[in-house]
Amino acid sequence: MSTVAVTRLVEAPVATVWRVFTDLPSRCERLSTVIAVELLTQGPFGAGTSWRETRTMADGTEITEEFRVDECVSPERFVVSSPGIGAEYRMTYTFVPVLEGRHRGGTMVTVVQDGTPTAPAGRFLALVFGGLAARTVEGALRRDLDDLAAAA
Repeated sequence: MSTVAVTRLVEAPVATVWRVFTDLPSRCERLSTVIAVELLTQGPFGAGTSWRETRTMADGTEITEEFRVDECVSPERFVVSSPGIGAEYRMTYTFVPVLEGRHRGGTMVTVVQDGTPTAPAGRFLALVFGGLAARTVEGALRRDLDDLAAAA
């Protein structure tokens, strides 16, 4: 299993940041690599919410992934899972208010992605490309956090 964590300060209150991060229909406008979002469930964001998201990768190819909210404690954290090709991913987002200092009133957002290979090929690739894959994932998570922070 590999784990990648990224933390970013967002200069907005937790309630605002939570709304931006959980507004699934607006992901196309807010995330620079997302080109389509298809909601698979109705109702407010919470445990059980599912959607498909299509992104443009660095090489120009498109990839569509399905996501499901497994846990949700508004406005503190949510956990999303995604069955990938040869691996399963779990992303935990946490939102912590900044209570002191010059960034008081802001929010520290952390996303932790855990990836578990589910097929022999996935295990082999994780072994061979582990460091490169982690850096690629970290860059993608950081870009998403930056995009969403700009929208908050």
